[in-house]
Amino acid sequence: MLLHMFYFFFFIPCVLFVVLPQPLVVDGLREIRTKQPHFDESPTYLWPLPAEFTSGDEVFTVDPSLELVVDGAGGASDIVREAFERYRKIIFEHSGSDYVAGRFRFKRVLRESIISEYDVSQLKITVHSDNEELQFGVDESYTLLVSAGEVTIEANTVYGALRGIETFSQLCAFDYTTKTVQIHKAPWVIHDQPRFAYRGLMLDTSRHYLPATVIKQIIDSMSYAKFNVLHWHIIDEESFPLEVPSYPNLWNGSYTKWERYTVEDAYDIVNFAKTRGINVMAEVDVPGHAESWGAGYPDLWPSPTCREPLDVSKNFTFDVVSGILTELRKIFPFELFHLGGDEVNTDCWSQTPHVKQWLQNNNFATKDAYRYFVLKAQEIALSKNWTPVNWEETFNAFPSKLSPQTIVHNW
Repeated sequence: MLLHMFYFFFFIPCVLFVVLPQPLVVDGLREIRTKQPHFDESPTYLWPLPAEFTSGDEVFTVDPSLELVVDGAGGASDIVREAFERYRKIIFEHSGSDYVAGRFRFKRVLRESIISEYDVSQLKITVHSDNEELQFGVDESYTLLVSAGEVTIEANTVYGALRGIETFSQLCAFDYTTKTVQIHKAPWVIHDQPRFAYRGLMLDTSRHYLPATVIKQIIDSMSYAKFNVLHWHIIDEESFPLEVPSYPNLWNGSYTKWERYTVEDAYDIVNFAKTRGINVMAEVDVPGHAESWGAGYPDLWPSPTCREPLDVSKNFTFDVVSGILTELRKIFPFELFHLGGDEVNTDCWSQTPHVKQWLQNNNFATKDAYRYFVLKAQEIALSKNWTPVNWEETFNAFPSKLSPQTIVHNW
């Protein structure tokens, strides 16, 4: 529950407790140290730290039958409702099914006292906009208020509401003595928004294939730390695992026939990520890092012994690039598309007779052909309403020639 945010990215630091022979005075307060280890009974971990917050000194218990109340134009969104159910399972993961069903809701004996009700029984979420488009710079701000009887989250978009629900889940801690979920340091007032519009994680499934189920686990982990972009480096020289219906033989470049992603797999991953407020930016790295393409279409190689960069002299090469981007545009709605462009060794072009002749006919040196390929790939991406992203080598080689819309990615 509380610790789920550390599931993929983080570990919990160890704490060293020191026994002091005399009481310690801190800021005018007398704090007694005993010979027994001292544990903070009111831990609260918020990650990342909200932009603004205030807290109190009370402890609220949370009803395992927590009720969702929605308001606003976007409050009834399936994204919000599904998130509420998803996080409720996380928050109450230590509670048995009978407990969640309310069997012990009224009258539970704890340390010779009787709890007849919970402090927090309702989560109210207000979303002002019903626009669920997820693009770069979408409003992820929210306000979270925790008071006795109710927790409220107010956001302009469903994605702000998602971040607020995540923060609420981090405030909830399971108490192993009372076996209740508690919110320490209440009441809370939190106003939060991202410091960075792009908070990404890169995943390379060309060099190391991962099943779709594992990718979804990683996406879940990203949402716990409020990441919002999965950079899916899906194709590279080692393998071509993605189905491209218009060029089906590209799949021949996969490691095995079991280590592939269908179009439906990719759709599913993108939609799964969207419900967690995460965009998926695909990368197709050209003209280098593309040897696997030739397993299905050998004409993409300059020659059988010169397998990358892709053959810059053939129109067929750019037909395939265009075909791939056309197919991927149907799957990936995110406005950014990564075209790679890094680590391009052009020696192969100058050593392949027909490519060498093409260079001479166009009065090109190999560095000119490299620029030609990158810019032509950018034109294709721009024609499909994508903003091109390229690795830093392209900027280092010909900065003034890149499209003004280019985002340069440093690695």
